[in-house]
Amino acid sequence: MGEIWGVLAAVASSALGGTSIGATRFLVGAIDPLAIGAFRFGIGVLLLLPPALLQRRSWPTRHDWLGVAGLGLLFFAAFPVLFNASLIFTTAARGALALSTLPLLTMLVGAALGAEALTARKTAGVLITILGVSMALLSGLATAPPGAWRGDLLMVAAALCMALYSIWSTPYIRRSGPIPFTTLAMAAGSVVLITASLLRGSFAPVADFGAPQWFGAIYLGAFGAALTFYLWALALERTTPTRVAISVTVNPIAASLVGAALLGEPLSWNLVAGIVTVFVGIWIATTQPPLAHAVAPDMR
Repeated sequence: MGEIWGVLAAVASSALGGTSIGATRFLVGAIDPLAIGAFRFGIGVLLLLPPALLQRRSWPTRHDWLGVAGLGLLFFAAFPVLFNASLIFTTAARGALALSTLPLLTMLVGAALGAEALTARKTAGVLITILGVSMALLSGLATAPPGAWRGDLLMVAAALCMALYSIWSTPYIRRSGPIPFTTLAMAAGSVVLITASLLRGSFAPVADFGAPQWFGAIYLGAFGAALTFYLWALALERTTPTRVAISVTVNPIAASLVGAALLGEPLSWNLVAGIVTVFVGIWIATTQPPLAHAVAPDMR
């Protein structure tokens, strides 16, 4: 059951990440991407801090502080910078497809580092989910601006940051728990983003914020940071990095569904087919074949 809850937490995290894309797109017109990241993770830290202080599990020890801070800089500073920079050069659809390489990168890096075994079933599930994302984004992949490959490579680099974070953070999360770890890691990243935003004067447009802009910023902090990455850490505590990473393929699916529901964007046949294919791939990669369950009792 722990594995199942871990996978479900990862899927919920990725679905929330998909809805956050809409809020980010809305705020981009009012403030630069660096400040958006500062707001998102700064508010996220403020919301995570009270439950982190109240929970009974211990905080990361001094021995772990450097590792936690490094992982925070990798995921909550380097990742959003690479992610936002990639979308300057490439389209949202190509960027989403490049990001969907995350489970493949996580699986390969995890196997290379000895973090988890590489199996044929897991590999098949990962490849099927990437195929599903490709099908869902089919209409947006046909066109590409000049030099789009630069953005694609930046997004793959962002995915690699996320893969390394997912693999290397697991022992820290299991020692201190998902809330304290996420709070400290996010705080490290947000300090860098806030400092950079202050130096660049990125917060100047905040003076003209109205209720919609504040709602978007608070939504990103509460749901797009605090809840999203708490669920991600909770998933990493309960299951393998690849099984967590494969859920990121739900992200562009959720974004497309939000666009269809709120923006009146058409719900095409390839999107529906892609959704089905993605969930089939997730099921294959996160479950064991029936034969394995049947043989398991005799092997003990």
